[in-house]
Amino acid sequence: MLKLTTRNLFTVAFTLCLSIALFSQTHAASKMIDRIVAIVDLTVITQSELDDRVGKIVSRSQAANVNLPSTHVLQGQVLDQLILETLQINTARRYGAEATDQEVAAAINTILQQRKWREEQLLEELKNTGETINEFQESMRKQVTMQNIAQGVVSSRIKISEQDIDNFLTSADAKFWISPDFHLGHILVAVPQSADTQTIDASLEKANSIYEATSKGVNFAEVAIAQSNGPAALEGGDLGWRKTTDLPTLFAEIAPTLAIGEVSKPARSQAGFHILKLYNKRGETKQIVTQTKARHILIKTSEIMSNEQAEAKLKEIRNDLLNNDADFAEKTKEYSDDIASKLSGGDLGWSNPGQFVPAFEKVMQELPIGEISEPFLSQFGWHILQVEGRRDEDLTQNVIRNRARSLLINRRFEDEVQVWLQEMKDDAFIEIKI
Repeated sequence: MLKLTTRNLFTVAFTLCLSIALFSQTHAASKMIDRIVAIVDLTVITQSELDDRVGKIVSRSQAANVNLPSTHVLQGQVLDQLILETLQINTARRYGAEATDQEVAAAINTILQQRKWREEQLLEELKNTGETINEFQESMRKQVTMQNIAQGVVSSRIKISEQDIDNFLTSADAKFWISPDFHLGHILVAVPQSADTQTIDASLEKANSIYEATSKGVNFAEVAIAQSNGPAALEGGDLGWRKTTDLPTLFAEIAPTLAIGEVSKPARSQAGFHILKLYNKRGETKQIVTQTKARHILIKTSEIMSNEQAEAKLKEIRNDLLNNDADFAEKTKEYSDDIASKLSGGDLGWSNPGQFVPAFEKVMQELPIGEISEPFLSQFGWHILQVEGRRDEDLTQNVIRNRARSLLINRRFEDEVQVWLQEMKDDAFIEIKI
């Protein structure tokens, strides 16, 4: 008696279904049925798909004057690529992560912007390569779908600890990465090594005169060309974009203290007196936010509590708080429907901008400290709100750590994608027919 394994049963069932499907199609005797080159779970890859992909790679390589391996080797590589794509597309379908029309349109628009093309230029390029716009759109849909599923599945597999972030932030790599970029102009009034006091004083006087003039709007570049002894004098003293880690120590200390457009007072080094102008800066991570401490009372509407009743009740409570010296915390415990804050007297703690829904945020930002708002409506119900304080909080370290976490995830992403793809191949039913 023949013993059927799970794999055999799967193959028999699939082959039977495929045979029925093929048999039901009417073909002329002379017309060849497209050959199956691989089976991936319940999906087939056909010879025409393989030939089409190989043909496109050959065309691109010939246009770029790139030598390709033998046809046999190339077909094997392309077939492996098609198998991996099939696994990813099938997984995306199971998770509901297929690209939407809007995502496809956005991806195509990105390509146009990157290449600085108009739509007509894209269509002309597709015509030259023998690809229709519909084929291109479907190709982009596949690419975006694979990006979606890889981002969703793989990112969740990468675990970055606080210690990982600490280790990264102490590295030289991180110090360079965190460092902002400055676009500086430079004027040097040189002082000879053997200069006497009189010469030094004269050089300082000249530097101060240049500082006064450029601070009042005299063209910095023109002054640099005419009077600077610095290496970039003939370029108007323009040092270009530099990170603080790429600047001389003296410049690295001065640059962060300047506002855009500001000129620094003369600063002495062994070479002489330096004057800097900050043209622009980018990549600055410093982030100061105004936090607000507030408390509120919420009354939700329901079948037995209409909008009018909820608003009226809060007006009554507010009147009690303002005129009868009632206790806000006690009123919260008695009336508020916000379970999370009810037992703490409606206290919401210190919050950052954007933490609450817009209707709530607007009232909280506009309300003076100590005052109690009129009743107002949000998507959660009716509120009254009291602001207890505001403070400026430096969240720079939080921003830096979040950026570091994202960077470390990105560094591990590609490796983890390859591991994930190999795991899918190991778990899938794959049968190569050629």
